[in-house]
Amino acid sequence: MSKKGTVLCIGGGPAGLTAAYLLAQRGWPVIVLEANQRHLGGISRTVEHDGFRCDIGGHRFFSKSAEVNRLWEEILGDGEDGLIQRERKSRIFYRGKFFDYPLKAGNALRGLGLLEAALCFMSFVWAQMRPRAEAASFEDWVCRRFGRRLFRIFFKTYTEKVWGMDCSEISADWAAQRIQGLSLWTALKGALLPKGRDRPLAKTLIDSFRYPRHGPGMMWEAAGARIKAWGGEIRMGRRVVALARSGDGWEAVSRHAGHEGEAGGEGSAGGEGSEGDEVRHRADFVISSAPIRDLMAQIEPSPPPEVALAARGLRYRDFLIVCLIIRDRGLFDDQWIYIHDPGVQVGRIQNFRSWSPDMAPLGGACLGMEYFCFEGDDLWRRKDADLIKFAGRELVRIGLAQPDDVEEGFVVRQPKAYPVYDEGYAERVATVRRFIAAQCPDLHLVGRNGMHKYNNQDHAMMTAMLSVENIMAGQALRDPWKVNQDAEYIEDGSSGADARLAPTRIG
Repeated sequence: MSKKGTVLCIGGGPAGLTAAYLLAQRGWPVIVLEANQRHLGGISRTVEHDGFRCDIGGHRFFSKSAEVNRLWEEILGDGEDGLIQRERKSRIFYRGKFFDYPLKAGNALRGLGLLEAALCFMSFVWAQMRPRAEAASFEDWVCRRFGRRLFRIFFKTYTEKVWGMDCSEISADWAAQRIQGLSLWTALKGALLPKGRDRPLAKTLIDSFRYPRHGPGMMWEAAGARIKAWGGEIRMGRRVVALARSGDGWEAVSRHAGHEGEAGGEGSAGGEGSEGDEVRHRADFVISSAPIRDLMAQIEPSPPPEVALAARGLRYRDFLIVCLIIRDRGLFDDQWIYIHDPGVQVGRIQNFRSWSPDMAPLGGACLGMEYFCFEGDDLWRRKDADLIKFAGRELVRIGLAQPDDVEEGFVVRQPKAYPVYDEGYAERVATVRRFIAAQCPDLHLVGRNGMHKYNNQDHAMMTAMLSVENIMAGQALRDPWKVNQDAEYIEDGSSGADARLAPTRIG
């Protein structure tokens, strides 16, 4: 058992707060530094504007991990002021029609029409009769598996919106892992046959899930309150700008982080404050969920050139959500709709009231128009008022609103929402890991950006749980890097592959 020392958690998202919660609960001194001024939860926070609540990206509380489910229940519990049970509903929008997701044969047949359905099936048969020797790209892999027509309808547009790359540039490795076990035959079987006890339900196709009544941030605000009640320290609006070895421990320097990511002030990073604003924090251990690229730039003395170069080469896909407050005319009841139509830029639309009735005031409605982009591009730089008008026009073009339905709106920007698995990313991460193992054994990387792994919320929590075990034991008992790799937690219900990956650009 390791001697109880101070633990500094960089980042107040699910991973950082899970680590801080478990440590503070056991009497360990904990300091959490969170860049956001007002909200805990990271990308799992809830933003509120005039009584309308926004879930950044949408978070279903469902996990195959008993430990994660137990922790959710312990922090928030079920009932009036906790987790509620919700029936899952989501669809795909393509060329003016809605398709159930997961696929239902009758619905798909009606949406495509007999002729298009027949052509899709013939395209599939043709692909099976003339298989390509080797699939180099995502496009090749899906076309071989489903046929080119289904690829164009259900894969191409949405994938390219999310990742900003043509499907012909994305590695086939991503498709093989991300869509493992799924084929036209299994999709049709899933659509036509009832679920039996011996038929495992795929993680992404769950029928119901739990959800905090007032959004996911409710969970993490409750966790933060517990951490402080146990003597832990949470400092909001603080961004780490330097992290240095100090004797047997660490010294971190933080500065004021501004208003980055807040509704109504999202466009500006707010700056990092001045040297006079610096606060120094001493710790024996560091748990970081900050992006690897940022963390390596903050370490002092600077890492070797090859490590710094590897970290700088890691890339991220950014994200913004335009929340439209509209007249409630009996909107769709999906939690979200995937927009596969190439005629609009929006990638997904959330109806927050379908997540929980308490996400919007009685009689009100709020839709989240999700756009995937790169920080600094044209979409990211647009003024909030222009984005609200633009998103409103796209909502009307899709046919989900009338021109005068949009009453107002607000915008939330989320930088570094998705770590990109481009060419060489794995070796870059491995280079950083080797450096940390050799030079910084008391520095633990957790979470999505902290490990550059496209993890779900519960996976991020699991990496923190294992890191805490290792710190308390004073030795590496379990490997957090294997979370979402060898756990029984992937799309088709089997084990042995990574369930949530970002694509690799082929060279």
